[in-house]
Amino acid sequence: MSRIDETAEFVAVRIAVLTVSDTRALADDRSGQVLVDRLEAAGHVLADRRIIRDERAEIAAQLRDWCADPGVDVVISTGGTGLTGRDVTVEAHRDVYEKEIDAFGTVFTMVSYQKIGTSAVQSRATGGVAGGTYLFALPGSPGACKDAWDEILRWQLDYRHRPCNFVEIFPRLDEHQRRK
Repeated sequence: MSRIDETAEFVAVRIAVLTVSDTRALADDRSGQVLVDRLEAAGHVLADRRIIRDERAEIAAQLRDWCADPGVDVVISTGGTGLTGRDVTVEAHRDVYEKEIDAFGTVFTMVSYQKIGTSAVQSRATGGVAGGTYLFALPGSPGACKDAWDEILRWQLDYRHRPCNFVEIFPRLDEHQRRK
C-alpha cells in the first residue's frame, strides 16, 4: 500500500503551469490557480505560469521551451483535452513526448469516474516525459485539476511517497542522452 516515508526528506519540485485557452486571462484562470495553490501548499516551487491559445504549434513550442529550461522539472497544463475541434493540447503534448506515461490517463479516468461517472470518458488527460521533464495535460475544469493533483500528482511528486514516485527517478529520465 502507498504511504509517506516520514524518515525521508521532502524534495521541492519546480513546476510550470500552462493554461490552454482562447478566452482566459490570469485574473479568471481558476484551473491554473487551483494548481498553483496546491503545488505551493505542498512545498513545491512555481517555476513559471503562462496562458496560451488553443494552437497546437504554440502549445508544443512552450512545452519544448520548458523542457529545455533546467529550472523546470514538471509541466502541468490545463485545458484543451476534450473532444472538440479546438481541443489540441493532447496532440501538442504527444508531439513533444519522448515517452508517454500511459497509466496516468488510466488512473485519472478511474479517479474521475468516482466523481463524475461515465462523463469521465470525455477526458483525454495524458502524461509523458521529454528532455528529463515530466509533462501532464489535465482538463480545464477546476474540479479535474483538484482531482488530478489531490489523487495522483500530489503523491507521485512527493519524494517520500512509497513504494515509488516520479521524483526519485528524475536523475535517470535523460540517461539515454548521456550514453555514448
